[in-house]
Amino acid sequence: MNWYNVGKVVNTHGIWGEVRVISQTDFPEERFAVGSVLGLFMPKSTTPIMLTVASHRIHKNFNLLTFENHSMLKEVEGYREGMLKVSEDKLGELDEHEFYYHEIVGCTVVTTEGTEIGVVTEILETGANDVWTVTPKEGKPHYIPYIEEVVKEIDVERKEIVIDPMEGLLS
Repeated sequence: MNWYNVGKVVNTHGIWGEVRVISQTDFPEERFAVGSVLGLFMPKSTTPIMLTVASHRIHKNFNLLTFENHSMLKEVEGYREGMLKVSEDKLGELDEHEFYYHEIVGCTVVTTEGTEIGVVTEILETGANDVWTVTPKEGKPHYIPYIEEVVKEIDVERKEIVIDPMEGLLS
C-alpha cells in the first residue's frame, strides 16, 4: 500500500498529549478530522504506528492534534520528527484540474516547443497560487506559477507537464 504525507510532527504542545504538526496537505480539515486514521512513520522506519485523531485545533501556524489513547505528554514525546501519512485508499477523488502533490512532484516540465526545463521537486504554497520548483539537470531551479496562462497541460500518467513560459520566467 502507498502512503502520502499529510503533516510532520515537529514538537509536543503542553502536557496533555498534543503534538504540533506542520501541515503538508491541502485538506487539513479532512485529514486531521476527529476519527481520521493516520500512519505515523518515524525516521528510518517503514512500519507505521496507526493513530486515530481525537482532537484537532489550529494554534498560530500549527495544527495541534491529539490521538486516541495518547492523553499524556510522555506518550507522544517520541513522535517528534515523525511523518503523518494517509493511506492510498483514503485519498478522495479530486475535481478536474486538481492534483495531489505526489502526482506533480517528479513530473518532467517541457515548453510548448519541446524544450526540457527540469523536474518538479517541490510545491510552494504562496496564497494566490502554488509555485512549482523545477530543478534542471544543471543550473539553478526555476519557479513556475501554477496558473492557466503558464501551465498548458498536465499528464500525470506520463509524468509530464507542458508550459508556455511568459517572458523572463526562465531567466
